[in-house]
Amino acid sequence: MHAPRLTVICVTTLATALTLASCSSSGPTAAKNAIDLTTTTPAADGTVDHVTWNLPMGEPTTLDPAKVGDYSPSTVASNLCDPLIRLKPDYSTAPGLATSWQRPDPKTLVLNLRRGVRFWDGSPMTAADVVASLERQRVPATQSVNVQVLANVTTIKATEDHQVTVRFRTPDSLFLKYLVNGFGAVGKASYMKKAGASYGTARGGLMCTGPFKLTKWRSGDSITAVRNTAYWDRSLRPKVKELTFRFITDNGTLTSALMSGQIDGSYEIPSTSAKALRGSKEGRLYYGPSAQTVFLGATSPTSPMADRRVADALSLVLDRDALVKNVFDGAAQRQKTFIPSLVWKNSEAKDVYAKGYAALPAVPGPDVAKAKKLVDEAAPKRRTLTIATAAGDQQSLQTLTFLQAATKKIGLKVVIRQLQPTQMSGLFFNPALRKGLDATIALGYVEIPDPLSYADMMTDPKSPMNWTNYRNNKVTSHIRAAKATTDPQRAAREFTEAQALYAKDFPIVPIACPYERLFLNKRLSGVPASFAYINMPWAARIGGTGRESS
Repeated sequence: MHAPRLTVICVTTLATALTLASCSSSGPTAAKNAIDLTTTTPAADGTVDHVTWNLPMGEPTTLDPAKVGDYSPSTVASNLCDPLIRLKPDYSTAPGLATSWQRPDPKTLVLNLRRGVRFWDGSPMTAADVVASLERQRVPATQSVNVQVLANVTTIKATEDHQVTVRFRTPDSLFLKYLVNGFGAVGKASYMKKAGASYGTARGGLMCTGPFKLTKWRSGDSITAVRNTAYWDRSLRPKVKELTFRFITDNGTLTSALMSGQIDGSYEIPSTSAKALRGSKEGRLYYGPSAQTVFLGATSPTSPMADRRVADALSLVLDRDALVKNVFDGAAQRQKTFIPSLVWKNSEAKDVYAKGYAALPAVPGPDVAKAKKLVDEAAPKRRTLTIATAAGDQQSLQTLTFLQAATKKIGLKVVIRQLQPTQMSGLFFNPALRKGLDATIALGYVEIPDPLSYADMMTDPKSPMNWTNYRNNKVTSHIRAAKATTDPQRAAREFTEAQALYAKDFPIVPIACPYERLFLNKRLSGVPASFAYINMPWAARIGGTGRESS
């Protein structure tokens, strides 16, 4: 299934992003014969008339940056609407629409805006547009997936024509980092007000500053954008004149379209398609570092898995090496935690994070005898676990089938319940849809360059994602201390202290960290191969290679 940015992969109404430690073959839990990873594809300079790109998760429901919290809308919107801070292919950050920022005191953030930036209609971007873009996300009618980021904010004001000042109730280390995603994207204030609830839809459109301009959205068929020839960042003025997005969700159909050249490229290539595409003469399959994570999570306090001993037993019957080889086609890495390393590997405090990760217990190998002993000690009232997955998600279904067979050896029974996509995404924010379930397999991602956001979402007693009513006061204290400091080193120390504690008692089963899979037609190059594409103008980097499709 696709879990929330928790991004759920599917949750478009939940406002947080799940994903952490970078999946990289250089880590301590890397599999043997690891696949070579690349952050970006070779640079290309040729102009291209038209590119057709696929969205394998289907058609977006909106392109409003405030509501974007899923793969498909983020893949499109990141090329249309610029954020205040830009994410780079290695998950580090750089100035975007904000050129610099200062903290005159721990509870104040000053954003200095880029001058000379214009919206697609030629009007200049001002501080008023930035304030409107942020403030509208407080309004319930906007349905922002990032509304929680504003919980600690008291005021957002235009203090100069090109300066915005944000004040907080208490120091806030995460607000600035969220400015790399849709939360920090800037739209034209007057256009957003006029469009109202239709902003970001096929009818209401958008008015942004990005390298591509939205020109057409044919529901059920395609989305088309053309290059912004007056784009403020001259180094990223697009070489592609027209970009069309298609919505092929069937693996076989997508594979055929890529191999025939009907589709030029796609991120999130399914493992079943990857096997066929590796030998294609039409293009190349790239593997990149990823901030995605696959894990098994309990869905209620009464679930047998809410007992950490049962969760550990499930972990001990999983043969992760076999899963990586057979389910992920070798394109994944075992991980110690549900938070991957890409999100902190370029942090100012990366050494602190790395030391904390290294100190975690090793990824367990299969140990049926120990697993059975843990189940006997826990003596759960129910020995049947009903686990949800999305219908059609073969990767998750295969993983659960492995688990189903293995748990028979330790006195547990796994029932797999396949849910339709709307039910699957809905269970992340609607408790009624979790009724009758004991756990879910989740494919999530962490979209901001900080592990704290994901840990906070999963472990805080007040979080809507804390489905088992987990409570560890020491964990909560360390996480809150990390959020309340603007010192990167101290924040990292507090986080790793919390991580060391919840790694012992939080009921979750980390499974693997999949690598990013990108297929690109041989006539194209230049795009990032890492998961950072989700929040950066990746299509502005596409160029021609001079090698035409056959």
